[in-house]
Amino acid sequence: MPPPLLLAVLYASAILLGACALMLPISRHAQISWSDALFTATSAVTVTGLVVFDIGTSLSLFGQMVLAFLIQLGGLGLMTFAVLVLGALGLPIGLTGQIYLREDLNQNSMHRLMQLVRVILKAVLICEAIGAVALCFSFVPRLGLRDGVWQAIFHSVSAFNNAGFSTFSNGLIGYATDPIINLVIPALFIIGGIGYTVLRELGSGKGWKRFSLSTKIVLLGTAILIPWSVVMFAALEWTNPGTLGGHTVWAKLMISWFQGVTTRTAGFNTTDIAAMHDSTSLMFISLMLIGGGPASTAGGIKVTTFVVMLLATVAFFRRQTQLNAFGRSIGFEAVLKVMALTAISTVLVFVATFLILITHDGRFLDVAFEVSSAFGTVGLSRDYTSHLNEFGRAVIIAVMFLGRVGPLTLGFFLATHSVPRLRYPKGEIHLG
Repeated sequence: MPPPLLLAVLYASAILLGACALMLPISRHAQISWSDALFTATSAVTVTGLVVFDIGTSLSLFGQMVLAFLIQLGGLGLMTFAVLVLGALGLPIGLTGQIYLREDLNQNSMHRLMQLVRVILKAVLICEAIGAVALCFSFVPRLGLRDGVWQAIFHSVSAFNNAGFSTFSNGLIGYATDPIINLVIPALFIIGGIGYTVLRELGSGKGWKRFSLSTKIVLLGTAILIPWSVVMFAALEWTNPGTLGGHTVWAKLMISWFQGVTTRTAGFNTTDIAAMHDSTSLMFISLMLIGGGPASTAGGIKVTTFVVMLLATVAFFRRQTQLNAFGRSIGFEAVLKVMALTAISTVLVFVATFLILITHDGRFLDVAFEVSSAFGTVGLSRDYTSHLNEFGRAVIIAVMFLGRVGPLTLGFFLATHSVPRLRYPKGEIHLG
């Protein structure tokens, strides 16, 4: 079985086992259906964050622990998790296991692959531990020691893995002006969302000149998109009474910061997403589709894909035959992969939106926002998730799943190539 296909089967198996675990009587306080459990397990394994019931009141402590485990499993990647378990047991990984691991981490080669796994383990343990301790200073005074510590651990795991799950009914709206929440949560999902390969190079002590081309593109793209999203959210929502209007200037800036940086990766909210202007929602859709960095806990088409697509467009209008960035050339195969990934993503979002619109009564913007959030594994919603019928849930489940494992399958098909035996004369085709 091809590695990407096997990984897709493993992710589907993890989702089914997670749904069974959530259906156990020990996992819940309230009655939930198999559809609820399957949707929630898919959302957790794909680190999306969309929910169809209140997990804070419907799930028991054990159920929330199951959910946190599924989030951690999906954020790490199944093969990374397997490698860590085998390493802890002292068992060899083998060449086949490394091939599967390479596909799961979306790497082009197996060079220094195990070093990347060690970087992932260190990043997860250190960041989630520091995040949980820091969040205790905010949650424990309000919720007590036991509940406060657990909420700190759960939200730290959810934030670093860019899942966006919260046990609070209204998300983090009650902590909109809390300085700890506005610093720790964004720091966690930004670190988790830029990619483990970037973290490895940043931790190696290399200078900017010695960074790989991928790392430079991710850092530059992130440095541009974060200020853009924060400033645009503040400008568009400054006087909106449903979001920023009515708050002090300082509160407006804090909410804009949090909501601006969370859009591309995680799905936390400190304001009412459904009350945003249509223009802001459209901007959020574009940011959710872009996503974070490759080999990270974030979703979307990835920053590198977006940047290469822009570079290829500029190169076309400049009549350039070679694509360059930071003194390095980008191969033709990489450009083809970018175009194919962008086209498939666009078609997937379009088809899913169309299927939900013809089977539901809802605004186009609400449906498009929901589908984009599912594909980008973000988890933000304009309060439309609860309105989905069984068919709509199935569509969103498929979109979340493809948003998580689709690039792996696409990479397999792009990696298989054959040398043509015949060459045909060039034909004329009119474009544009």
